[in-house]
Amino acid sequence: MIRMFLIAAALLAAAAVHAQGYPNRSIRMVVPWPPGQATDLAGRVMALKMSELLGQPVVVDNRAGAGGTIGTDNAATSPGDGYTILAASSGPVTVNPLLQKVPYDVDKQLVPVQLVGISPYLLVTHPSFPAANAKEFVDLIRANPGKYTFSSSGTGATAHLIAEWFNSLAQLKAVHVPYKGSAPSLTDLMSGQVAYSIETLAGTGPHVRAGKLKTYGISFEKGSALAPGVPPLAQAASMPGFDIGAWLGLMVPAGTPREIVARLSDEAAKALQTTEVRERMATIGIEIISRRPDEFAAYLKGESARFASIIKNANIKIEQ
Repeated sequence: MIRMFLIAAALLAAAAVHAQGYPNRSIRMVVPWPPGQATDLAGRVMALKMSELLGQPVVVDNRAGAGGTIGTDNAATSPGDGYTILAASSGPVTVNPLLQKVPYDVDKQLVPVQLVGISPYLLVTHPSFPAANAKEFVDLIRANPGKYTFSSSGTGATAHLIAEWFNSLAQLKAVHVPYKGSAPSLTDLMSGQVAYSIETLAGTGPHVRAGKLKTYGISFEKGSALAPGVPPLAQAASMPGFDIGAWLGLMVPAGTPREIVARLSDEAAKALQTTEVRERMATIGIEIISRRPDEFAAYLKGESARFASIIKNANIKIEQ
């Protein structure tokens, strides 16, 4: 018993010493998406500012593929020494493990560091769609079950699940048309091939401003300063409690010393308070919502339970 206590004390002391000199070399930030994707852009903003705050380079390492699974697994199986950070997001961390077999266990292999922000979604149609507001939109779709189609970036994608939850709360029966990515989905929406879609503000906002798409509301219950004048769907479509988006955050491999997790969280929180980072996140369509490790962990549990419920109620399955 005494021997085990001494070993544990020695390990804690070693971790503390390690943390005191941290970081003494560059840190790798794994981004499980290709350059230019929203998580990549947000990750680069955080990497740049955290490099300044930590005094060592935070270098982005894009490991794209399999809907974020490849990069997430790469980070999850890396040493827990504080020199690997995962630019984490809803898809590979929350949604994918609920729909398919993934090579990592989020609860056992990844540790939450900092929630960075949440990307809201817009309900959009072709400008000619015959509804003046969200209420008219819901009334029209509801009155014609099975007539209208809605597109998404793919079966089981976050956008698909959010749309299914919206349809369920609004009591709409529409036909899902999945695409391989949000770009072709929105292209067909703008050409009138499908009736509506619920996609990220980052993806839809430019088209709305250009007059190529019409929006009826945003997925945040209280609206968003990122989309002034766009009403919350919770109110506009009479769906109290409809408050959802795609989160982005930082995680590290399990085994990373708590002192290092705390240090990374401290610096990430400082970065999120700067005007520079806030302005750049806004251009990406991300509303900063900062949460420290314990709060972030609780948030992740809640999101997993919510999306599991959506998947079950909509009977969504992916062929493997």
